[in-house]
Amino acid sequence: METIDSIEALEAHYGETHPAAILKVANRMAPAYRKWIEASRFCVMSTVGPEGVDGTPRGDDGPVVRELDDKTLAMPDWRGNNRIDSLRNIVRDGRIALMFMVPGDNIVIRVNGKAKLTADEDLRKTWEQKGKHPATVILIHIEEVYAQCPKALIRSRLWSSGDESDGLPSLGDMLTEMSKGDFDGAAFDKNSPKRIKETIW
Repeated sequence: METIDSIEALEAHYGETHPAAILKVANRMAPAYRKWIEASRFCVMSTVGPEGVDGTPRGDDGPVVRELDDKTLAMPDWRGNNRIDSLRNIVRDGRIALMFMVPGDNIVIRVNGKAKLTADEDLRKTWEQKGKHPATVILIHIEEVYAQCPKALIRSRLWSSGDESDGLPSLGDMLTEMSKGDFDGAAFDKNSPKRIKETIW
């Protein structure tokens, strides 16, 4: 199978960039983008490191990030399973991409930039939930912010399809499979609601 292996071939294949795709890019927070990001409780965060790339969902019960100034966003990192793949990447590389979504709408706001971590206690305390604080805060320096064409969400009917997960493997099923039967996935699934309720923050 022939592959495209040069920028010249790629650009020739796709043709001219639509003017709106260039016009929409800002290098700092703009009022319209700010409203969307403040309304977003969920984003996908991508980082890169020596082992490769990492993408992870991030969510909160309010805005998933907080604007510190028009070039800086802050995202709490709540304690989870301590894999810290994304955080390892940030410490070693810093490049980061975020995709912000608001349920029910097909617009996605994208932010590209550089990230650093802080464990500043005073800053972490500002996100207190049920007496708990995030372990660290990710500081994101904005290099680009822009709106994504909505076609992908429209094609996938992301917000209009309802629950399509019936019959799919549970997380416990996946863990049982990955352990070749040594892990008790049924017990994991049974205890999951209680475990999540007790540890979510």
